[in-house]
Amino acid sequence: MSRSSGQNGGTGKLILGAIGVVYGDIGTSPLYAIKETFGGHHPLTVDAGSVMGVLSLMFWTVMLLVSIKYVAIMMRADNRGEGGSLALLALVSSLTAAKPRLRWGVTMLGICAAALFYGDSMITPAISVLSAVEGLELIAPAAEHYVIPIAAMILTILFAVQRRGTGAVGLAFGPIMVTWFAVLAVLGGIEIYTEPQVLLAVNPAYALAFVSAEPLMAFLALGTIVLAVTGGEALYTDMGHFGRFPIRVSWFGLVMPALMINYFGQGALLLGEPAAVDNPFYRLVPEWGQLPMILLATMATVIASQAVISGAFSVARQAIQMGLLPRMKLRQTSSEEQGQIYCGFTNWSIYIAVMALVVGFGNSSDLAAAYGIAVTGTMLIDTILVGFVIVLMWKWPKPLALALLAVFFLADLAYFSANALKIPQGGWFPLAIGALSFTVLTTWRKGRMQIFDELEAQSIPLEVLIKGMVADVHRVEGTAVFMTSHTQGAPSALLHNLKHNQVLHQRNVLLTVKVSERPHVLEHERVRIEPLSEGFYRVIVNYGFMDAPDVPSALALCAPRGLKFDMMSTSFFVSRETVIPSPKIGMVQWRERLFAWMSRNAMSATDYFHIPTNRVVELGTQIEI
Repeated sequence: MSRSSGQNGGTGKLILGAIGVVYGDIGTSPLYAIKETFGGHHPLTVDAGSVMGVLSLMFWTVMLLVSIKYVAIMMRADNRGEGGSLALLALVSSLTAAKPRLRWGVTMLGICAAALFYGDSMITPAISVLSAVEGLELIAPAAEHYVIPIAAMILTILFAVQRRGTGAVGLAFGPIMVTWFAVLAVLGGIEIYTEPQVLLAVNPAYALAFVSAEPLMAFLALGTIVLAVTGGEALYTDMGHFGRFPIRVSWFGLVMPALMINYFGQGALLLGEPAAVDNPFYRLVPEWGQLPMILLATMATVIASQAVISGAFSVARQAIQMGLLPRMKLRQTSSEEQGQIYCGFTNWSIYIAVMALVVGFGNSSDLAAAYGIAVTGTMLIDTILVGFVIVLMWKWPKPLALALLAVFFLADLAYFSANALKIPQGGWFPLAIGALSFTVLTTWRKGRMQIFDELEAQSIPLEVLIKGMVADVHRVEGTAVFMTSHTQGAPSALLHNLKHNQVLHQRNVLLTVKVSERPHVLEHERVRIEPLSEGFYRVIVNYGFMDAPDVPSALALCAPRGLKFDMMSTSFFVSRETVIPSPKIGMVQWRERLFAWMSRNAMSATDYFHIPTNRVVELGTQIEI
């Protein structure tokens, strides 16, 4: 095979993979977006003006917020190939490093976006699977009572298989989603053929006429029209897995045309048959094809749910690496794909919330009231963060940059405001989840900063320790590795060892693991060695926020640089802090107790860094915060 054909084959697989993973959420929006706009909590009159106006608004919303904002612009704002709110946060943090107050504000925005993502990750599986299964009501109205149990069973199986990995299932995602989008286009195209005038809605004049004729109803309709772009941010988030080119090709070549044809087909159906407003998506399907369509829609919504769940695992790992969450057990589910991981705590937390949503709301229409505010909030934050990239990194002319950002900001703000009206009907749920997540993330970050400050205050300059104490201490054979969060001073584990055991090893390594604002660190940049005196060395191990830490593997990289480790003669000294809440100036008491609880339940450094347990000496210390 020639080089070019091999490259083309690889690109083809990436395009197919992108279709299977990236577009599950936005690709299943036709199940409920038109339905909720005309028949939801603020129903519109099904007439030519409303249908054409809604279709025009929907078309230009997808063009502006997905095609232009995310695909054309934000996908250029990558952090060494990686996308997503936390990757963008890391990039903007480095751009604002010289301005601490601005950097703090940017950090809070990024954490808020990550928190809102968890609210969205709970609603997406619930509304997607429910809306697919609700098609049974058209075939057999008596099946209405079985919708919730069937949806709950499907979701339970989905979450239960997460721990086994999704590699084998993932191979089928691409062909299934290609079939899904092809069917969407065919169904919509057939209906458009009967009412071709519906295509005139691409003219923005119809949107303007609808807004000017019924400004209040048009504003309320924005809260459901935005359902057509939920999942659009996944194009940016999953960029690191597939690359810009495959995502752009699949979006413009298949996904966007299929979605628009289906939306316009549903609009054409409503123009000719207003009574189809009860479920315009399934009304497009001939009676003989409704059951197969329900099965295909269910598979598509399961894939959409899988993409969101996998994204939640990825965000959890990034948050741990960036110091926003305590260490948790992460299991690699694929020996080939580093991105395929499993986080049990995240998996079952989302599952419990999803079950509560399915049972508590009961149908997709009520759930639609809760959907949207987390997505629009994330999109609004993304606009602000990418603004820093455009101005500080790309250095676009300010008039052009500000004009473009103003358009994005006003559009995002309009949709966010329209969704804010849905807070009493269910929008409170993702906000509550977001507030809880934000509290946890910021509490852990603040608590760790206080611990670092306290340990730094208690530490002794290493030079003083070496010159004043080492000469009088008995030395034993072997190597001692002292894990420390700081690159200055003597680690507390070393001080405790001297105090209680009154011995030192012949060779002592002060090892610090650092996480950079890059997604990945290359192997040749992984380790930095600083020889000190009296057999002391300082070793800095660098990881990206998407890398999996492995200390023994990192130490193996030291051998070519003159510092060889024999694990059988190496002891690791790890300090485990016991946090004691106190009346000191810091966090309020309830947050200190929350931090202490998280600290007690955090995964040990030994397990997280893959250190052999039979080579570890753990030394405890109490710290008041």
